[in-house]
Amino acid sequence: MTDAEIVELFFQRDEQAIRETMNRYQRYLMKVALQILGDEQDAEECVNDTYLTAWNSMPDYRPEVLSAYLIKITRQKAIDRLRYRQRQKRQSAEYAISLEELGDVIEDPASAVAEHDDGLLEEAIARFIKDLPAEARHLFLGRYFYFDSLKDMASYCGMSESKAKSMLYRVRRKLKKFLKKEGLYE
Repeated sequence: MTDAEIVELFFQRDEQAIRETMNRYQRYLMKVALQILGDEQDAEECVNDTYLTAWNSMPDYRPEVLSAYLIKITRQKAIDRLRYRQRQKRQSAEYAISLEELGDVIEDPASAVAEHDDGLLEEAIARFIKDLPAEARHLFLGRYFYFDSLKDMASYCGMSESKAKSMLYRVRRKLKKFLKKEGLYE
């Protein structure tokens, strides 16, 4: 079957268009996605998303060269997936760093929560945060709730990274004193 015939099947909303596209381009589209992602499962998802995108876009658009059109979609899907994975890795790294920083305040959060009534620690921290000045509250929440990077927090708070870092250090020290005063830590 020719590309023109496959495109015509798309326009007729005939599901045979997907099968014919898969028969003709599956391996090539997989190769494109794999070169970008390096992961077969993610590549398969991108190729499947390509078929769906082609199905949804064909009634409004008739590509002149089907292969180029499909490759363009696959490439964009793979790049989007790669960006998403990198963003997730960055967030995971920020999460780990944030927990490490809070480890100075709460030596063993799991045992601290287990030793007290459910939610007692969370309630105390919420009260502490509520009483912080706005700038310090934004930094604390950005770092330990949203797991933003120090650079991002400093940027949206309009300060240098070193100022944000020292302010967070002082807030963690105050939190530790507050939790001791509340009887949650000795």
